[in-house]
Amino acid sequence: MRLTTYPPVHEGQNLGDLLKFEADNLYSRDQVTVAADQVLKLGHVVGRLTATGEIAALDPLATDGREVAIGVAIMPITTTTDPSPDGLIVARHATVADHALVWPIRATPEQRAAAVVQLHGIGVLVRRGV
Repeated sequence: MRLTTYPPVHEGQNLGDLLKFEADNLYSRDQVTVAADQVLKLGHVVGRLTATGEIAALDPLATDGREVAIGVAIMPITTTTDPSPDGLIVARHATVADHALVWPIRATPEQRAAAVVQLHGIGVLVRRGV
């Protein structure tokens, strides 16, 4: 008898991998405007540009508001030369899995820990997930 073998299927991260708890009636979520020239993936930790109020990827070395974690992207979005009002983040009363967060490439463990504390301060808990 001949058995057919198939290559394994690898599924990428999905919302269930990242978001472990959120409040009812979309209370935890905010629709936001994403700044121009951004590539935000599911789980990207984000900050808010002080001058415009737009969301951008966290940058611990910035001085324009992006250095403070204000939420986590729960939908991937890419912007070009114009901002997009179609961003979606979890910004309060939620729990996210640590392994599913997307950090800046050069973020140190201390900078990540500081961002986790900032998220905790707004009610977004980062827990060890599987």
